[in-house]
Amino acid sequence: MILPIVAYGDPVLRKVGKEIDKDYPQLEKLIADMRETMYNANGLGLAAPQIGKDIRLFIIDASPFAEDEDLSEEEKNFFKDFNRVFINAKIVKEEGDEWAFNEGCLSIPTINEDVFRQETVTIEYQDENFEKHTETLSGLPARVFQHEYDHIEGILFTDKLSSLKKRLIKKKLDNISKGKVNAGYRMRFPNAKR
Repeated sequence: MILPIVAYGDPVLRKVGKEIDKDYPQLEKLIADMRETMYNANGLGLAAPQIGKDIRLFIIDASPFAEDEDLSEEEKNFFKDFNRVFINAKIVKEEGDEWAFNEGCLSIPTINEDVFRQETVTIEYQDENFEKHTETLSGLPARVFQHEYDHIEGILFTDKLSSLKKRLIKKKLDNISKGKVNAGYRMRFPNAKR
């Protein structure tokens, strides 16, 4: 089932997600619905807060990057299989130089900005079967992970912009929260006039 994506301005996007266990109600269906919602919106990732649930769950399918001509063969091969469920994820260590990359977000349609993030992250998470994993990601995979991880920490990519950039996009952000945007997929707007 395609769920509406929560727009910028909704308080759920600012909550730190709660950990879940294997008894979380209808988790399998929730993950399937999140996948369908993400694919419908042409996203690479989707976090539970973006569909109104303040839990530590997000999914990533960055396999479209496997077709990117600008990436190395090693990166393309990694992305081919970078399709995962992350439950109760934690960043254990961030390292390397910060680098900029143009990011967007399904909850903030029509806005893309350069965001600086560290190059390498070591992470711990559970998959959909609640098996534990520890892994180190670098480059683009690390960035995709960090973006989704921020969602379960109540952080949006716009929080990482300079105060000047924030002022420049403030009106656009206000319009998104009011529903004055055409995203091309179902959304729920916190400040839309009924």
